Amino acid sequence: MEPGGELTRHRARRTAPRTLALAGAAWLLAAVFLFPYLEMGVTALRPADELRDATYLPRHFAWSNFAGVWRDSTLGGNLRVTLLVAGGSTLLALLVALPAAYYTARVRYRGRRLFLLLVLVTQMFQPTSLLVGLYREFYQLDMLNSVWTLILCNAAFNLAFAVWILTAYISSIPVELEEAALLDGLGRLGALRRVVLPLALPGVVTAVIFTFISAWNEFVMGLTLSTDPRSQPLTVGINSFIGNYTVQWNYLFAGSVVAIVPVVVLFALIERHVVSGLTAGSVK
Repeated sequence: MEPGGELTRHRARRTAPRTLALAGAAWLLAAVFLFPYLEMGVTALRPADELRDATYLPRHFAWSNFAGVWRDSTLGGNLRVTLLVAGGSTLLALLVALPAAYYTARVRYRGRRLFLLLVLVTQMFQPTSLLVGLYREFYQLDMLNSVWTLILCNAAFNLAFAVWILTAYISSIPVELEEAALLDGLGRLGALRRVVLPLALPGVVTAVIFTFISAWNEFVMGLTLSTDPRSQPLTVGINSFIGNYTVQWNYLFAGSVVAIVPVVVLFALIERHVVSGLTAGSVK
């Protein structure tokens, strides 16, 4: 018997309990985080007369809750507004952040460190601290209850993160690849489009998904800058099921399920790009 084979089997027997323990802890942690979503799905299917029952599963599954939430509220219009706001603000933030990050990563200009520091500092400002000024500004411009107002605000508040993550990722791409493209006759824009962007795709996807999710989940600006129920985003529309004296729990949870499904599907499709994009620039 070869000594190497025996050593390998010994190490496998020694690490097997540790692997099982880590896997068990991971499944337990996942169950803890997923349990509220399971409870939300179960409550969304409860009939109105079973909301106070002590049983975990309802006796009858009321699939009509999902039809009723569309019929009896403005949730369909709210969903359309949220899709426009999240998609538009993500596109706008990416169009501005990409050239800024590329220039910052490739050009060692004076004040570069200060610019990156200011980008990081802007992440500390919460939208709630600027709401009064934003409301007065858009009121004077007659832009309240407008989808474009929410797009501009969400893009502005997510721009700093997009610039930061894209700068780190583009900096990790060897500059020699661009120099070779320039020698082959490509201009700066051509090198950016044909060389840098394909290699920076995980970083771009990371910026897209985090900007999209942030705009999708935004509540305070939508509540303040949109007073017309038809122009409010989905997060504000769901809040309308909470009244002064009663709460329509079945509709509230049905609307919540509708709100999280698109984001979960999007994140599941591009999760591997997000992981690689978050680790970009950490090792060179």
